[in-house]
Amino acid sequence: MNEQFEILMIDDEIELQNLMVTYLSKEGYHVHTSTNAEKGIAYLQHTKSNVALVLLDIMLEDMNGFDACKTIRTFSHVPIIMLTARASEDDRIKGLKFGADDYVVKPFSPRELMARIEATLRRTGIFSHSKTTGYTVGNLHIDEEGRRILMNNETLNVTRKEFDLFLFLFKHKGQVFSREQLHDQIWGFDSEMGTLRTVDTHIKTLRLKLADQNHYIKTVWGVGYKFEE
Repeated sequence: MNEQFEILMIDDEIELQNLMVTYLSKEGYHVHTSTNAEKGIAYLQHTKSNVALVLLDIMLEDMNGFDACKTIRTFSHVPIIMLTARASEDDRIKGLKFGADDYVVKPFSPRELMARIEATLRRTGIFSHSKTTGYTVGNLHIDEEGRRILMNNETLNVTRKEFDLFLFLFKHKGQVFSREQLHDQIWGFDSEMGTLRTVDTHIKTLRLKLADQNHYIKTVWGVGYKFEE
């Protein structure tokens, strides 16, 4: 694992923090910890370090994790994995609706959390083997590092998932994906957020935002979608 990846862990369980710092450090990550949501958010917002992912406890003394997640989403698309002892379906769905990328129920093994972290980083494109961070097709430029789509040098107002969906299709040009496959790739196998209709909705909004460049996203009737030049 590359040591440039930093994990921010916001959790008030000191023993758990120490365990995960030890484990993640052995895997090559740098870990910054905070027992306080406001301080953790401030660190994320103002530090110049390269935070790749946030581990966020729901039960914090100064602010609940749902509110912390909503606050982070006002200024950052950093992947968030929520940690909690509350295992209800409503809590999982609530966390995902507020912008979390995954949800892990305590107690968990370090190996399980490590697998979730790596799956989330792969899904959000941070584990990219390509050194190229920008791609151009037609009047569009895909800024992979900045997570932006530009059309005629103007940044399109796409959501995090719209960007992930467009980039995934672009990187697999000509390959047809079913809605099930796209949902698993972009939202995750264990995601409680959305249905297959979610894929259709994101395709529709992407096409609207791409305007006269939307012809790259093709519908293959009865199968799914693909990117085609």
